[in-house]
Amino acid sequence: MWLPLTIERFVEHLPRRLTIMCMTTPDDPHQKIIAAAKRRFTHYGYTKTTMAELAVDCDMSPGNLYRYFAGKLDIAEAICREASMQTAEDLSRILTMPGRSASERLHDFLFMDLRETFHKLEEDPKIVEMAQIVTAERPEFHNEGLAREREVLCRIVELGNLSGEFSVPDPAFAAEMIQAATLKFSYPQLFTRLPLHKLERELEGVYQIVVAGLRAGAACCDPEKVSIEA
Repeated sequence: MWLPLTIERFVEHLPRRLTIMCMTTPDDPHQKIIAAAKRRFTHYGYTKTTMAELAVDCDMSPGNLYRYFAGKLDIAEAICREASMQTAEDLSRILTMPGRSASERLHDFLFMDLRETFHKLEEDPKIVEMAQIVTAERPEFHNEGLAREREVLCRIVELGNLSGEFSVPDPAFAAEMIQAATLKFSYPQLFTRLPLHKLERELEGVYQIVVAGLRAGAACCDPEKVSIEA
């Protein structure tokens, strides 16, 4: 007997990788170094901080510091990864919010991503410098973060298909294209100096175009797959 797949039953079957857990303790040397680096990077900036200074802040020798991190860039990447994983965890909660349609969940996702990132970067402008360096030097890290967020987008599209709100043949490709269309709003200060209210105006317009296409059942097929099948 076929049973309708409710949102609750759907979320139960989500991949475990959406659940992000931190198993560190306050005494973990890695966390101690990361905490010290956050303070230094926020106050002095990434480029003006040295590994020797971080070693002093952590009450350890430079040699001991290098046991845990090969260099300053590795510490910066760890800070960015921690923030990226927390963002993905926060965004994944949108999937279980009761009483929301798929289009409303998509709106929640896009605007939460914009506002949280905007405020974090605005409060710590020196972190923008660090984020730019990590993104340029470690593109694979940046791609990992995008993949985590894209997975949540894909689930939102699938929920829309299940409820009949959307009719998208390839949710994964649709999620990728939604992310491509809205990437500016995920890392706003890396692309523009527009104030938040202007960014929200732009994002609302992009959202309306995207969701109208999803509701209309616009063909959203990966052209690479189509060319291979042809």
